[in-house]
Amino acid sequence: MTAISVRHLSKTFGRFQALKGVNLEIRQGEMVALIGASGSGKSTLIRHLAGLERADSGQSVVEIFGERMQASGRLAPGARRMRREIGVVFQQFNLVSRLPVLTNVLLGVLGRIPSWRGTLGLFNPEEKALARSALARVGIPNVVWQRASTLSGGQQQRAAIARTLVQQARILLADEPIASLDPASARRVMDVLSDINAKEGITAVVSLHQVEYARAYCPRTIAMRAGQVVYDGPSTALTDDFLKDLYGLEAEDLTLPGGDEAAEVAIARPIPSSKPQAGLTPVAAV
Repeated sequence: MTAISVRHLSKTFGRFQALKGVNLEIRQGEMVALIGASGSGKSTLIRHLAGLERADSGQSVVEIFGERMQASGRLAPGARRMRREIGVVFQQFNLVSRLPVLTNVLLGVLGRIPSWRGTLGLFNPEEKALARSALARVGIPNVVWQRASTLSGGQQQRAAIARTLVQQARILLADEPIASLDPASARRVMDVLSDINAKEGITAVVSLHQVEYARAYCPRTIAMRAGQVVYDGPSTALTDDFLKDLYGLEAEDLTLPGGDEAAEVAIARPIPSSKPQAGLTPVAAV
């Protein structure tokens, strides 16, 4: 089943065209890396997939599980309901720093409970148990009553992932989730995302600035440059030489400093096996 379908997606901000006729399909249960240098359109694409941004008018279409999220620059009537199916994890965590971690995670249920309960912060025992279970699932069960501001960056990102589990999202969009983390924390966050994808079957699209993590964790990579998809295929094909062909000098910005240590990240954890997927073919560089 197709989880995400994008056709002719274009977005212009003033005179800058952030997306230029993007086409892609992502199947249910896939874990896909989205790579590209800064300004390539990764974050803009993720915001459109989440229903947080409207495309230019024209032929642009975004569908989630076969249902139209937006078309021709207009959100569909069911877009708000469809957003419940999509959890978004941002680079800066988006936690309320003064609130306990448990309360932050419980915010994931807001789309499924009456608004008055959410406004008053009235969560029932089942919802609290679900939030505790989610925190245990991401490996931080002992931080329930800590203020979010007291957590490390990696712990905050795992709490944000737990929030999407409480949301019961079927798609998880992670926009540069490890960009501000140290290597050890980045590895733990990627381990959590990969494990959730494998065991819960949640479709995951992870925007990454470092191609080593794409090679290590995601069977498929979509590479973007200047608002266009320039490669869509197996992550194993993303050799340094191939990246130079795609990006030229920009390829240096997509690899971790310290070649040996960067390579160790990829070698230590092989790419998960996956069945061959139809349509995962390189897109001609532009």
